[in-house]
Amino acid sequence: MPSDPLPDWVLTRRRVIGDAIRAARGNRQLSQEKLGELTGLDRKTINRIEQGTHSTHLDHLLLIADALNVPLADLVR
Repeated sequence: MPSDPLPDWVLTRRRVIGDAIRAARGNRQLSQEKLGELTGLDRKTINRIEQGTHSTHLDHLLLIADALNVPLADLVR
């Protein structure tokens, strides 16, 4: 069971991952809504992931990477 509250470094990494997703989405000129359509995720979920306020599933990250046509490693660097 993760500690509560989570360590600061976890929250920082979430934001870094969110920034990478936002940048890749911008490079593809996709809105959060369009990325949501491509992944089957709600736009609000995309927003929470990009803001780093949402603990996401690996499956969601895989769907996002596929929709953005980037390797998963590029998003979780």
